[in-house]
Amino acid sequence: MNKTAACSLILASAVLISGCGAGSPQNTEKDDSVITIGFSQVGEESDWRRANSESIEETFSAKNGYHLLFDDAQNRPENQITALRNFIQQEVDYIVLEPIVEQGWETVLTEAKEAGIPVIVADRSISVEDESLFTAWVGSDMLLEGRKTSEWLHSFIEAKGIDDSEVRLVNIQGTLGSTPQIGRAQGMREAAKKYGWTLLGSARGEFTTAKGREAMESLLERFDDINVVFCDNDNEAYGAIDAIEKAGRKAGTDIANGEILIISYDAASRGLQLVLNGKIACDGDCNPLHGPRIRDIIESLEAGKEVGKYWYVEEELYAGDDTVCSVTIDETEYPVTVVTEELIAERKY
Repeated sequence: MNKTAACSLILASAVLISGCGAGSPQNTEKDDSVITIGFSQVGEESDWRRANSESIEETFSAKNGYHLLFDDAQNRPENQITALRNFIQQEVDYIVLEPIVEQGWETVLTEAKEAGIPVIVADRSISVEDESLFTAWVGSDMLLEGRKTSEWLHSFIEAKGIDDSEVRLVNIQGTLGSTPQIGRAQGMREAAKKYGWTLLGSARGEFTTAKGREAMESLLERFDDINVVFCDNDNEAYGAIDAIEKAGRKAGTDIANGEILIISYDAASRGLQLVLNGKIACDGDCNPLHGPRIRDIIESLEAGKEVGKYWYVEEELYAGDDTVCSVTIDETEYPVTVVTEELIAERKY
């Protein structure tokens, strides 16, 4: 394998999405001559989220034969409930839900089912006893992401002659109860138990740069021997790096000499630049371009075809060098892509 080449290109641009907030979706008049989509977005907490929103807006545009009602929940689950009820009242053809948290969806999704409106869940998962309440789910395997980065860490420090018992890590968490927070933390905790890493503590970063900075500042005050940080997304990592450098420490991979190794997720172009610069050691890809995948599902449903329940996207694992060529999870080998300037230049978000 050519370690300096990426296996996939991501086509999106990180632009500002001006959501109206729950209760007042954009473009509220329904046109029966086109397919109307009610889309409930988490918010605008990260580079990933903005790229994801643009993918949805580009895909379900008027020129493509769709009428999109876009609602920004501003990271409040109660706003999403309100938005879905508004969509039901407006008799949309499909609801696309990117849930903030996994719990609490049975009642409103039952209302959508009774109204005959198919619901497609994207990005994060939901926890419901009756899976007939949603038609399909599209997104990433967050547990696998956590396992892949954890195996990379084990292999990397082993290659550097560092014993697993020397790992003293902290976790900057995303929104508690969200699928990425749950899955990535589970993968990291499994590895900590397996390899004997010391998990010192955690703090909430809420997937934002500002909160990531605050979380890292708090963790540095609580623990003076941190040498590994798991951040639940790139924006948290940006803030963590700021806090580490402000405290007179250095983000890097030489933990034997006092540097703090950062592991992150999303692999946005800015995150990959920090991988190339040596400040993020490993970045797990989390593909935000769900628009075309959701369109494929809707087109199949419009044609009367059956669709699969779960649609997982393929994703890469990125590092700054080829110390670790691949990781193996459940007998499946996943390559590690080395970041280059060319790779970053080709990335669109």
